[in-house]
Amino acid sequence: MPLEHAPTSQNTPASVPPSVFTLPHTAQLEALYTIIRDKTTSRGDFLFYSDRIIRLLVEEGLNHLPVVPKTVETPTGVTYEGVGFEGHICGVSILRAGEAMEAGLREVCRSVRIGEDSDPEATGGSAIKAVEVLMEHGVPEDRIIFINLISSPEGLKTFSAKYPALRVITGWIDQGLNEKAYIVPGLGDFGERRVLLPTAAMSIDAAAQPRRRRYSGANAVQIIRNCMQS
Repeated sequence: MPLEHAPTSQNTPASVPPSVFTLPHTAQLEALYTIIRDKTTSRGDFLFYSDRIIRLLVEEGLNHLPVVPKTVETPTGVTYEGVGFEGHICGVSILRAGEAMEAGLREVCRSVRIGEDSDPEATGGSAIKAVEVLMEHGVPEDRIIFINLISSPEGLKTFSAKYPALRVITGWIDQGLNEKAYIVPGLGDFGERRVLLPTAAMSIDAAAQPRRRRYSGANAVQIIRNCMQS
């Protein structure tokens, strides 16, 4: 018989920094993570279900953006006292796994500008380097929200200790790191699982993708600075 309340394997150690936020621990979320953790999951299912999680993460990230009072008039002629986002929203994706979040951000934020950090390291060091670059170019630490799919307690502790004012939105906190510094139980190399395809399939997918302007390096930083000034 199905469980009325499915257990969750989400690890929430008491030492998680106050600047770290996770998605609500639901049976649906665990089911999504179970699918993408499974090494036998097809690429199509991996893309579909990881994109669902990414959409949830982006939506949660928007909950942490600063807002200002905003008054509008409804179609009924009544004044409504609400709020609006303060300033402009800009994104920086860390190659290559971070590229997967670009579509989710574009789906919920119209005309968002996205730059890329092309740091080849696929480690926590990439995240720290990306934040360093932004802060070196005038982006306040407390205006940065870092979103990721999966974390380890060790990584969160190190990252948050270095940037205590920066908010982290993570989908799942795993048990920890193994002797090779891999997150366990983990889900493998996220970027590779999304892009590795037979040659024919890769050609079809590439042709189907709409062309868009992409930014990297100094241009990515300039995009963020323009957002701050406008």
